[in-house]
Amino acid sequence: MKSEKIIKEESGGRRRWYDDACGTAMALEFVGERWSLLVLRELMFGPRRFGEIKAHLTGVSANVLTQRLENLERAGMLIRRRLSPPAGAQVYELTSWGYEIEPVLQTMGRWATRSPAHDPTLPLSPASAMLSLRTMVDRDKARALAGATIGFRLGSDRFVARVTADDLAIVRGEPMGVDVTIDTDPTTLAVWIYVKRPIAAAEAEGTMRITGDRALAERFADLFALPAKIGNEGHIE
Repeated sequence: MKSEKIIKEESGGRRRWYDDACGTAMALEFVGERWSLLVLRELMFGPRRFGEIKAHLTGVSANVLTQRLENLERAGMLIRRRLSPPAGAQVYELTSWGYEIEPVLQTMGRWATRSPAHDPTLPLSPASAMLSLRTMVDRDKARALAGATIGFRLGSDRFVARVTADDLAIVRGEPMGVDVTIDTDPTTLAVWIYVKRPIAAAEAEGTMRITGDRALAERFADLFALPAKIGNEGHIE
């Protein structure tokens, strides 16, 4: 039989926090440290360089980020690899098991945004904005737009969303041949989507530009809504 010491040190190469067979406890062994879940969020749409990850995790130090990446790699949730020449840069990429955490992130997001403390106008990263869309889309409404393609230019990040009959598929990539392209920043995008601020207001400020089917952009924004807030005693209002 394994000794107690060995058992406690088997979670990601460090001492375990919990002596508990519960799956939730085991999940916390892997991603319970600060920044770990957000690192996975940043990798949800494909491989990223160290600097790209750090740029979108405001407040994390290089040392802490290195530790989190090493722990997640050791646990089997991500890998390191070199891009093909001429880039040749090292990137971090989720494993197939790592990608399986997306429904967990979505469930946590829907649950947390029911709090009155949630503020959709605060800053967020491009990956967070795209994951939010995949989380909050009304799939019944989306069927009416099945086949529509929407491009996003969020600073240096590029994404393409395709509405299907039962999902909103989003991949990293330059918006080419899409029905409409939205050029903005993640926070302006969130305010437009969730606060329902008119496009014209953002355009007047120079923080958003729509290219292509403007009416489709408006219909796309109507596919999303935040869940109902809880009341003072945890009841839905």
